[in-house]
Amino acid sequence: MLNLLSGQFDWRAFIDIVLVAILLYQLYQLVRGTVAINILIGVTLFYAIWLLVSAMNMRLFSHILGKFIDVGFIALLIVFQQELRRFFIFIGTTNFISQGSLVKRFMEWNMKGGKIELDLNAIIKACKNMAEQHTGALIVITRASDLKFYANTGDPIEAKITVRMIESIFYKNSPLHDGALIITDNQLKAARCVLPVTEDSDFPAHLGMRHRAAVGITENSDALAIVVSEQTGDIALAKDARLVQGLTPEKLRELLEKYLAD
Repeated sequence: MLNLLSGQFDWRAFIDIVLVAILLYQLYQLVRGTVAINILIGVTLFYAIWLLVSAMNMRLFSHILGKFIDVGFIALLIVFQQELRRFFIFIGTTNFISQGSLVKRFMEWNMKGGKIELDLNAIIKACKNMAEQHTGALIVITRASDLKFYANTGDPIEAKITVRMIESIFYKNSPLHDGALIITDNQLKAARCVLPVTEDSDFPAHLGMRHRAAVGITENSDALAIVVSEQTGDIALAKDARLVQGLTPEKLRELLEKYLAD
């Protein structure tokens, strides 16, 4: 930053700009669609004014604004505590720093010739049956990140994927039906898992907590989330904070095969 203000520009200044741009973009992604975006815009404008006043050598005004910034940093930690939590979860679940992810995928590639094939037939069949019976369900399929943080909030299963297992978990009288089922490496890893819900203020009001949680988990990770509506029997799929509704079993298979191949 000093290099830029002094009129000098070198490779370090270029890296500085790129890193700041990435940071600002990630912050925007975290607060997009929430009331926090207005606060972020206000803080950014306030900081820009302080930089302008400092550059114009208005010492008294700059000193006063600087004191506000010093105190305001602590206030921002309080105001943005939810967004900061999501930011650190995002960092902790990224592909390149998750524990053993690179070694694990390398070993799987050499020992098995590639990625573990997911049993889509059982998942889609179970979703079709639950949709016909209006049984609510929330199924999360992990990809690069295994979502251990969220899996640990539920009950471990470590079972083979079968239609009966999935349907029994979400049966309305089952103690495991309330929450999400997480599938990792073609196994039912955990059920009754607690997921973060989206804070998007534009999220459709008629959709329930399962849909909010499906979008919420895909905001914080690269996972896929399938939702079966208890009220309508509608099947939906969430990816990258986007929800596609009204899916037939055939369309669900098409989208899953497409996204899992990425």
